[in-house]
Amino acid sequence: MSQSINLYKQLANHKLFNKSVNFGLKRIKLALNLLGHPENKLKNVISVIGESGKFTTLSSLKSFIEANNQKVTTHISPSLRDIRERFYMGEKYLSHKEIKKTIKQIEKLNIPLTVYECLTLVYIINASKRNTDYNIQETGALWRLDSNNIHDFPKLQICTNINKQHLNFLKIKTLDGVIKEDVGFLSNFTNIYIGKQSPNVLKKIKMYLKNNTSKIIYPNTWKLTKKGGCYYYQDKNLKIKLNTKNVYSKGMFENVCLAIKVALDLNIDKKTIQKTLPLLSFEGRFQYINKGKIKNKLNRNEVIMIDGAHATADARNLARYLKNIKMPKYGIWAMTKNKEPDLFIKELKGIFKKVVTMPIENEFNSVSANKLYKIATKNKFKAEKSDNFTEALKKISSSEKKLIVCFGSLYNCGNILNKN
Repeated sequence: MSQSINLYKQLANHKLFNKSVNFGLKRIKLALNLLGHPENKLKNVISVIGESGKFTTLSSLKSFIEANNQKVTTHISPSLRDIRERFYMGEKYLSHKEIKKTIKQIEKLNIPLTVYECLTLVYIINASKRNTDYNIQETGALWRLDSNNIHDFPKLQICTNINKQHLNFLKIKTLDGVIKEDVGFLSNFTNIYIGKQSPNVLKKIKMYLKNNTSKIIYPNTWKLTKKGGCYYYQDKNLKIKLNTKNVYSKGMFENVCLAIKVALDLNIDKKTIQKTLPLLSFEGRFQYINKGKIKNKLNRNEVIMIDGAHATADARNLARYLKNIKMPKYGIWAMTKNKEPDLFIKELKGIFKKVVTMPIENEFNSVSANKLYKIATKNKFKAEKSDNFTEALKKISSSEKKLIVCFGSLYNCGNILNKN
């Protein structure tokens, strides 16, 4: 863990690398040119784009591919507990030593990059040395100028749910602007999969893609159904029971269905998918903590879960799930800046008996506990503030039977998992 923190600090304090968000493709394309275009060595590139559901879609697809006895690399953002999570190289993650060595190689190019561009290059350089069947890259935010958008002929481009999460990166802050950035610049030479969207968003997606020459698979070609308390994936040819143990919300089931559709089109058979479904789990996403140091500190009657939901649409999905939980619910809320905390917390009205706010440890971009507390009380939540997670837990924990939900930030989820 300390090696991961040191690597992040090294990048954050590096004179050549800028921690601020600065979209653009010129810098990374110059770097790739000087490196001899390692990106061209990546076979069957799959890009995962969107605001919500990228990780669960990517992770599900990765699991289906590996269950099919094929190899895959993945590039994700952010990492939860360790920088190594960003760079999966087929069967194992890059070591801290390999990451450090690659950063030194990138330093020698003497190109001022953003930290995220540097991390993208770490993935590309190392993935290009592996002989894998697929290479899956998750975008950091908006697609048009994201540093992963450097492939002329990707195998697939998957667009998950589009919402207002990344408005802060736009000059004109509208949902239509987000849609245009994400789908208006998709490849004309690939297969495009569009995940579950609101009717309004789907209508605008179709408008932006009307002249795109790629094969486009819209979400009406499959559906999520529910019967007798069980969810199913269904298309015109088959039906698959979603026999999962660690998937809880409708939104997550929609993401799994999207991954199933892609997997089937990659000729991964139904039996392989069915045997993989019970093994799916997603760290920091509707994750119950059933053992460990934190669980041991709680009373027997207390259950704790974490969810990195930080967009309004994510909060809506979380609220829909929690409404079906009959026991009393208490929240621990942390969040990074440049989100929409006021709109976010409104979606969770009537869910919690009390919300305790806290800052995110080791995160300079954290919203203060005091600011979140003011937003919570303004929205008529019974709220308290705390200086850290331990204090927040003490303000909630008791012999009362309850569910404690830690929400609002993937970074905070990572910190909690490390404490556990």
